Amino acid sequence: MSCMLCPRACGANRKKSIGFCGAGERPIIARAALHFWEEPTISGTRGSGAIFFCGCNLDCLFCQNHEINHAMVGHEWGVEELATLMLRLQAEGAHNINLVTPTPHVESVIPAVHAARQSGLSVPIVYNTNAYETLETLRRLDGIVDVYLPDLKYVSPLVARKYSGAEDYFAFAGPALLEMQRQCGTLACDETGIAQRGLIVRHLVLPGSVDETRRVLDFLAENLPLSTHISLMGQYMPCHRAMEVSPLNRRLLRREYDRAIDYCIQLGFKNVNIQSLAAANSAYVPEFNGNVTL
Repeated sequence: MSCMLCPRACGANRKKSIGFCGAGERPIIARAALHFWEEPTISGTRGSGAIFFCGCNLDCLFCQNHEINHAMVGHEWGVEELATLMLRLQAEGAHNINLVTPTPHVESVIPAVHAARQSGLSVPIVYNTNAYETLETLRRLDGIVDVYLPDLKYVSPLVARKYSGAEDYFAFAGPALLEMQRQCGTLACDETGIAQRGLIVRHLVLPGSVDETRRVLDFLAENLPLSTHISLMGQYMPCHRAMEVSPLNRRLLRREYDRAIDYCIQLGFKNVNIQSLAAANSAYVPEFNGNVTL
């Protein structure tokens, strides 16, 4: 069967070979643990049950998770094992099950969530994605995902091609966000402030790219409610191949981040998560060793 799960539409027969993303027939998991460094409404006090999958359909020059996005760190997991892993994270106190870069593994994720729920999984499912998604795949997730957590990176095709190798990024990511909003709506939290259902849009402000951030925010303001939860991230630091490309070879300036924040507020967004620039620290990048056991 030819893989058409994402906009790459690479057509790989995943039973015999890997796709563009590097993934084969079954998922490989680089890390699964309570994760305390997501947005407060995701991590809360007990942590998010983060499952970091190997494989990615983008090729970002600045990827913090580059160790696992096109390399396989760990062993293959079956559907029942994945369901059991979700239940284990819930038993450890996770506020949610946080599926990180899950799209290459939708064929396993969907039945695993069903199996886990039949066995007692009751916490929300968070779909943590780069937003480079097809509507066809997202529609299969309707009723599976409780909280969408997309990172909307760019609007401009030239920037998307230069930094992530995907000139058509926004042509897919824009409609994808509207579908996520249709499925789950504006974010709803429980009495302790933990996300239960809805959409949180992330955007990482890049050095020298405040104009691109404005384009992203303009799209959101024109197409989503101003009550949409926006996570405007200032945690950028040069990683992977970013040191080879100016201005990605430097950290985000305070004045650049302040300009992005001011514009977001001027547009009228009511729920904006703002970071300290101290978040740009390698200490917050998890260790990916593939040593995941049940």
